[in-house]
Amino acid sequence: MSQVTPEVLWAQRSSNAEPEKNFIYLTISVPDVPKENLKLDLQPTSLTFTGHSETLKRTYHLDLTFYAEIDPAESKVHHTARNVELKLRKKELNDEYWPRLLKESKKVQFLKTDFDKWVDEDEQNEAPEDDFSQFGGGMGGMPGMGGGGDFSGIDFSKLGGGDLPGGEDEEDESDDEDMPALEGEEEAKEKDTPKA
Repeated sequence: MSQVTPEVLWAQRSSNAEPEKNFIYLTISVPDVPKENLKLDLQPTSLTFTGHSETLKRTYHLDLTFYAEIDPAESKVHHTARNVELKLRKKELNDEYWPRLLKESKKVQFLKTDFDKWVDEDEQNEAPEDDFSQFGGGMGGMPGMGGGGDFSGIDFSKLGGGDLPGGEDEEDESDDEDMPALEGEEEAKEKDTPKA
């Protein structure tokens, strides 16, 4: 049975006045690990995670030591079929972002920036409020999928796509007629053309 370090995605927000806007997003990618097969120990300066997937015959283990302290009592955890998602409240109120997630500055292969949730420091006050309703509650639709797959809010006509084959513009192929002949093609035409 193999022990694997899971992929971890992270992003953050900061505020020196509002504690609820001063947090770290953490997503631990552990597919097929049921709630009863995981152990999560969240401390002010660290996180330890262990989870086992029966279907993949894999045990995941993760030890993180944070750059600064968090408040475990104000942090939230949400488990899905694919991930364990955490919203960790930073203990110290500060407008500046942490320069990194971990205490040590060395690069680790399993840790990546979550660009879906990342907002630049100077743009975080303009960013729309995030929906955290999934923390502590279930999500609709298929297990592990966000929402119910409703596409009613998308205007597909603005997505582009251009002209598709079989469309009404297919007959207009006048662009091909103005192309110059390839090298050697003119000579071949002259030989094949009967002289009068």
